[in-house]
Amino acid sequence: MKERISALLKRKSSDEVVSAEGWVRTKRDSKNVCFLEVNDGSCLKGLQVVIDKEKLTDQDLIASITTGCSVICRGPIVASAGGNQDVEMASTDITLVGECPVDTYPLQKKRHTIEYLREIAHLRARTNMFGAVARVRNTLSFAVHQFFQERGFSYVNTPIISASDCEGAGEQFLVTTLDLANPPKTEEGLIDYSKDFFGREAFLTVSGQLEGETYAMALKNIYTFGPTFRAENSNTKRHLSEFWMVEPEMAFCDLTQNMEVAEEFLKYLFKTVLEKCSEDMAFFSKFVESGMEETLRTIVDTPFAHLTYTEAVKELEKHNDEFEFPVSWGSDLQSEHEKYLTEVVCKRPVIVTDYPKEIKAFYMKVNEDGKTVRGMDVLVPRLGEIIGGSEREADLEVLTKRMEELKLDPEAYWWYLDLRRFGSVPHAGFGLGFERLVQYVTGMGNIRDVIPYPRAPKLADF
Repeated sequence: MKERISALLKRKSSDEVVSAEGWVRTKRDSKNVCFLEVNDGSCLKGLQVVIDKEKLTDQDLIASITTGCSVICRGPIVASAGGNQDVEMASTDITLVGECPVDTYPLQKKRHTIEYLREIAHLRARTNMFGAVARVRNTLSFAVHQFFQERGFSYVNTPIISASDCEGAGEQFLVTTLDLANPPKTEEGLIDYSKDFFGREAFLTVSGQLEGETYAMALKNIYTFGPTFRAENSNTKRHLSEFWMVEPEMAFCDLTQNMEVAEEFLKYLFKTVLEKCSEDMAFFSKFVESGMEETLRTIVDTPFAHLTYTEAVKELEKHNDEFEFPVSWGSDLQSEHEKYLTEVVCKRPVIVTDYPKEIKAFYMKVNEDGKTVRGMDVLVPRLGEIIGGSEREADLEVLTKRMEELKLDPEAYWWYLDLRRFGSVPHAGFGLGFERLVQYVTGMGNIRDVIPYPRAPKLADF
């Protein structure tokens, strides 16, 4: 493998001839010398290539090189005479690989709006901002695997097509091969899904948690990291219809241990991105969200606060006149409430626990008071919830009763209930929306800009 430009920029001056492959970001031409900035996506800064035009064998080549074209440049890495870089390439051997018509290239030499770049998502990774987002996303993705692998977790691939609804919300994408113009019908006039590919209704998964729990009951500590889907008609800056979820599940684990892992996990991710993506993080702090680096460092170095839902509501009720949505016991916390807890009340990340069972999923373990469950939400300043999790209900009778309360058919979850029949143990886990994480770390204002090709209502381009 040839060296990437990020490695070439770290070289010392020498006579060794090396190659730089990439795309031309800028070109400055004069009578005897041409300056190219060539970038291959490995880092924010490109390599300056200085071409002595008098030594070129093909004198017409320079005119053909334009912004956006792909090139291979060969020459030694030398000390730079300019002040913007330590080293540069002195090249007289250039290969134009792919031309780029300057009059039709969508990325002109000016600052484009994020909205415009969203329309050309297939090219936006060539810009400084979206190249930086892609590198941070890559680093965080690898760090997720590193964190769990270093701690003995097994990576489990849960199904993308599922017949169960983990959250019970009903906002799922139907998967079918039936003829929608003329679907088979039952005697009652309903669509006959027994004639469908799977012989029943099937959906794109909203979570890999339930299947993940089954493997935690055999491998003890597991995690999933894959795409999930919600058919929620939401057009906010925080929601996607297709996104990636990180979901660890741990057997012989209670809520306290679950909170410890979640806090350690976030700090590990933030510390890794600060160390591995320092150039990109400095860019985000300067051009996107001021002080982003310092925010992450503070979180890494600060213990998280802990509040029960009841304590949080009591504190928030004192300031109900300041909220768009006044809060009371039994209501779900809104983003404005979560931000208030982290930014005003505690001035640091907060883990809120013991929510009313009516506003949480069926699988969460019910507390002894019969009113609350051992759920947790990890809240961070500026965003609000970044992780949601719980200790899972391990008692067969209690879980079955809870499902019946929520009008869920226990027969449809027979395999899930088997976990409580055969060697049940206390277990817990949580979910982290990966795009929310990337959005938080980069400071990007819209979640559609931290995934290569966003999927949302009326949006399935590319």
